[in-house]
Amino acid sequence: MLTPQFTPSASFDDPEAAFEQARTIYERSIAFLRESLQQFVAGENFPERVRACYPFVRVHTDTVLRADSRLSYGFVAGPGTYETTITRPDLFANYYREQFALLLKNHGSNHQVQIEVGTSTQPIPVHFSFAENDHIEGSMSAERRLMMRDLFDLPDLAAMDDGIANGTYDPLPGEAKPLSLFTAPRVDYSLQRLRHYTGTAPTHFQNFVLFTNYQFYIDEFIKLGREIMASANEQPGLTSNANQYVAFVEPGNVITRRIGAGTQTGDELGAAPPRLPQMPAYHLIREDGCGITMVNIGVGPANAKTITDHIAVLRPHAWLMLGHCAGLRNTQELGDYVLAHGYVREDHVLDEDLPLWVPIPALAEVQLAIEAAVAEVTQLSGYELKRILRTGTVASTDNRNWELLPQLTPVRRFSQSRAIALDMESATIAANGFRFRVPYGTLLCVSDKPLHGEIKLPGMANHFYRERVDQHLRIGIRALELLRGQGIDRLHSRKLRSFAEVAFQ
Repeated sequence: MLTPQFTPSASFDDPEAAFEQARTIYERSIAFLRESLQQFVAGENFPERVRACYPFVRVHTDTVLRADSRLSYGFVAGPGTYETTITRPDLFANYYREQFALLLKNHGSNHQVQIEVGTSTQPIPVHFSFAENDHIEGSMSAERRLMMRDLFDLPDLAAMDDGIANGTYDPLPGEAKPLSLFTAPRVDYSLQRLRHYTGTAPTHFQNFVLFTNYQFYIDEFIKLGREIMASANEQPGLTSNANQYVAFVEPGNVITRRIGAGTQTGDELGAAPPRLPQMPAYHLIREDGCGITMVNIGVGPANAKTITDHIAVLRPHAWLMLGHCAGLRNTQELGDYVLAHGYVREDHVLDEDLPLWVPIPALAEVQLAIEAAVAEVTQLSGYELKRILRTGTVASTDNRNWELLPQLTPVRRFSQSRAIALDMESATIAANGFRFRVPYGTLLCVSDKPLHGEIKLPGMANHFYRERVDQHLRIGIRALELLRGQGIDRLHSRKLRSFAEVAFQ
């Protein structure tokens, strides 16, 4: 078997040194795969199989840590050996450095725990070694592509399941316990999918994410992003932190830098696609990565699960759903807001991964930030805020035409659950946030009341969109800014920890 130069494993008590070792192993492996693939595409045949493997990170402890009870991550659950493979140190540099530093801080000082870094036995699929703009297979014949399978490792779905996140993974006797929710192949797989679904590179995604099910919200976000980029100074009416955003990225990796910032190498490579991808993403960039990404997930829980399955590997600090819903109470008016504090899960797409008996709790930090943002943007507070904002249970269904079911079937269930609104995506996004330990929240806007004879009509819809979309979007942005100001130590909730949680956030 043809392999790159072997790097022996080593132990470190310095997080930066551990990270540099992992980066060296990864970059050497990727360079070897790319060079070998280029030779293969050029017509060279290899006498042996070509393989390069991911770096691994491992810690071992013999003691039960008396961790700070306020912590939600950064420590292992108990004595034993814990390990994970890692990928893309260029993309996750700050993340890995933070996780390594927390492990050493929480375990190393009293118990002499070190971080071991070495080359794993997990092969890197050759597809995951491609550079951003490589399209290798398109230049090969069908026969050559078949031969490629005999020489290079291809993606293996058996190495990419979500058993760790789902709490169903049981290590074999003598096998290391997981250190992270995601293995390196699972991360790489999702990075590939993000490019496909959103039309933007994973490098542009920010740590705070808005999801919507309507293009109207995206149109307003684009307008806002371009206004911010065209302004050299803080402008009233944009966002309270507009001057902190340095770039705006649209599908096709089209980058607009803030006026006066000039351009950077690579900006010129972006090009608007001939048609939008399935779930286009737009990014208001901050230099620290804590800007805002907005994704139009379209309609339905399948889309909501698909995109959150993949964005989760980027380890965002929070995601929120901004969308429209059917108001279920006669006292609601079109344009009222619904702040979800519970979910009736009739979306079904996560039933196998997260049983229905698992409650999806409201996260206090997120709930308070959303309510504060509504009050700030609408200039209402206290009892007056209740005129337009109602907190309660949201039901999510996979049946877009639920109104056509025999009336006693859905309406009785919604009444028994005390639901005040219904949509198709919110429970999925919240449940996947719970599953992947990503803080989540939902703020919906009532756009129709089918149980009370108020359905969407073209003229009414247009007026509603003009009146509410801009305000709703600004509330969502402001809520994320308030969450960002709290700091991630407070934001990542202990509610999302299982009995034996992984150390990596």
